[in-house]
Amino acid sequence: MIPPTASRRRLLALATALLCSAALPARAEPAAWPSKPIKLVVGYAAGGATDVVARLVAVRLGEQLGQPVLVDNRTGANSNVGAEAVARAPADGYTLYVYTIANTINASLYARLGYDPVKDFEPVGLIAKIPNILVVNPKLPIRSVADYLRFAKEQPDGITFASSGSGSSIHLSGEMFKMKAGLKMLHVPYRGSAPAITDLLGGQVQSMFDNMPSALPHVQGGRLRAIAITSAQRSPLLPDVPTVAESGYPGFDVQSWFGLAAPAGTPHPVIERLNAALDKVMAAPEVRQRLRDVGATPEAGTPEQMRALAAAEIKRWREVVKASGAKAE
Repeated sequence: MIPPTASRRRLLALATALLCSAALPARAEPAAWPSKPIKLVVGYAAGGATDVVARLVAVRLGEQLGQPVLVDNRTGANSNVGAEAVARAPADGYTLYVYTIANTINASLYARLGYDPVKDFEPVGLIAKIPNILVVNPKLPIRSVADYLRFAKEQPDGITFASSGSGSSIHLSGEMFKMKAGLKMLHVPYRGSAPAITDLLGGQVQSMFDNMPSALPHVQGGRLRAIAITSAQRSPLLPDVPTVAESGYPGFDVQSWFGLAAPAGTPHPVIERLNAALDKVMAAPEVRQRLRDVGATPEAGTPEQMRALAAAEIKRWREVVKASGAKAE
């Protein structure tokens, strides 16, 4: 038999425990994602093709997710600065990245990267593809690829071609053409398309394989002359401009492309939600038309399809970089 005093002590301890547990707040359930604004990192400066695409998608993606998607431009080293920042960010769905063709080129162009272009990212889905245009200063006697070849061969030092930076699709389009044509061409890298275009307009450089959104207004305004387009098909915005493939180089097909990615380890349900939201954004008629207006082809698809494209592009550009001897400058 338990002594009365011991029984009272036990009852008192039980009552105290119950009071304490009642006073404690209930354990909070994990907040549903997303519960705060999301950051979308862009590896290039505001105003370029990547930034334009990112801002178009960010607004609509925010509407789908119920939280603002804020663009954060982290420039430098052909998007490597931004890519590294995202690779090191928490894998919680609140930091995203506009993964581009440049990241697949950088895999072989740079001897050392602060991130792994494959292992450090979870693909979400593709956004768009954009062709490049071979443009020249209209003061030059060049109106076709044949003229371009002739002019380059007549110059003691060949012909100069500008780019938005070493490793960009603009740069590697030129390197690929240089290889296939067997031309003497001097690469002149800039910090972005805008300063490169400025010098091209001023005659400091002679040509450029620029992204369609950047070059198109200057072509339409007669300030630059379009010689050829790098995609497999002609652009409806420049129907009279032939492809490089049509101009004597069958199979030539280079397009910049943009996709959405998250840090590796981001929970699968978050990736699925992001992909579903992105698919709805890319299906919106106004988004598709806006992309077409700047010469882009809207894309969509699964994370697996984006992963397969990135792997194929890494292999493709590794071969080009090796054969051309291109290096990060």
